Amino acid sequence: MSLRNSLMKTGMFHDETIAEEQVVNVLNFDIHLKKDFDGRRYIERITECIPTELAPLPDNYKKVIGLENKFEKFFDTQREYYERVTAPKLYEPRNIIEFREGRYVPVNKISERNRIEMIDHMSPEDTEGFKSFLEEHWGEVS
Repeated sequence: MSLRNSLMKTGMFHDETIAEEQVVNVLNFDIHLKKDFDGRRYIERITECIPTELAPLPDNYKKVIGLENKFEKFFDTQREYYERVTAPKLYEPRNIIEFREGRYVPVNKISERNRIEMIDHMSPEDTEGFKSFLEEHWGEVS
């Protein structure tokens, strides 16, 4: 994430994970710009950044019978723990709109959480327009 890296370079944060977490909690969408061969900029894609919620660590080792089975399940739990500590997955990127073959294409629906938050900041007229937009491109009304 370029914003995370910028925060690190300015000295605002010293821990990449914390910097990335702050960015994801503040910005719900990433608008990725690209430049074509003529030097014109365009939006290549709009990506929704959905914060992940961690499930509890697996505790299957408590339920199995036999020492070998317990060790195997416990090591699975240990592996999961170390993956979370060393490479935490703080958000799920989901492309909402992509530029393909000269036009913008709807890809994935906007999450319910963000739809609700967006509507909360709209006038009644804008809300109706937004709902029509969602219906037209994703076949849904929120």
